[in-house]
Amino acid sequence: MAEAVPVRCPSCRRENGYSVPVYPCACGSPVVPPLDLAAPPVPLTHRNWSEAWVTVRCAACGRESEWPHPEVGCGSCGMVVRVPVHPVAQPAGDAPAGWDASDAANAGTGARGGVREDPARAEPGRTAGGAGPRTGPGAGRPGSGSRSPVSRPAFRPVTIRTARDAVVTAALYLRWLGFQDVRQPDQVPIPSAVVDLRAPGVVAQVDPTTAPAGLRAVECVWLNGLTASATSVYFSLAGYTEEARGRADDLGIPLFVMDLTGMPQPVNDPADRLVGMGA
Repeated sequence: MAEAVPVRCPSCRRENGYSVPVYPCACGSPVVPPLDLAAPPVPLTHRNWSEAWVTVRCAACGRESEWPHPEVGCGSCGMVVRVPVHPVAQPAGDAPAGWDASDAANAGTGARGGVREDPARAEPGRTAGGAGPRTGPGAGRPGSGSRSPVSRPAFRPVTIRTARDAVVTAALYLRWLGFQDVRQPDQVPIPSAVVDLRAPGVVAQVDPTTAPAGLRAVECVWLNGLTASATSVYFSLAGYTEEARGRADDLGIPLFVMDLTGMPQPVNDPADRLVGMGA
């Protein structure tokens, strides 16, 4: 956690200490929402899914990701306020149209993030995200064979405003990858609950919560896939803890992060292979 800063309650004027959360970028670097302490906190009277997220740029790779908007509850009167955040600075004026800091990082390092790469336009023998063949634990699992990369039309994202939208987007993406007869739950998803998606050959979990998926979540989807003799896949809106990412790499579990535009992004080598090779 970052160092605590004082946030004054607009109702009772009490100063509450607030420690800004540190989130894991897809490149592995920590990112922190840049608080605007000069602006007054905004009382939170009702919650709106789209307003609960804020764009933060990673200083290491330039990736822009959506993370939960900083909030703090007053310890005296109980009011919850949103802490203003500085907006992401626009790219330099002399940069090409559509170019941002993440493009520069990708051009030099092949890091994931920034402009989304269409797997259908990937170079032969190269998976989306720029990752090459992976050896060690997880190699040889579904999606890592010697097949040629699959050509397919660009994925059409669905804007995510609710937990249900996140589940629908993940199901559409699995179909785009080549999995057929993806089954979604009939009931409306609870925003704080992980949802299972299943199809022949795949078991997926969709996490629409605002907390990074942890080690236990990754191991659970792996066990479900092992039981069903299927590929295990995980979709998260808020990313993954470092432990979860490491375990997923060991087990060969594809991890995807979905931003609110509805475009899933692979965040590890198994996910790159799955995107490149398909179901």
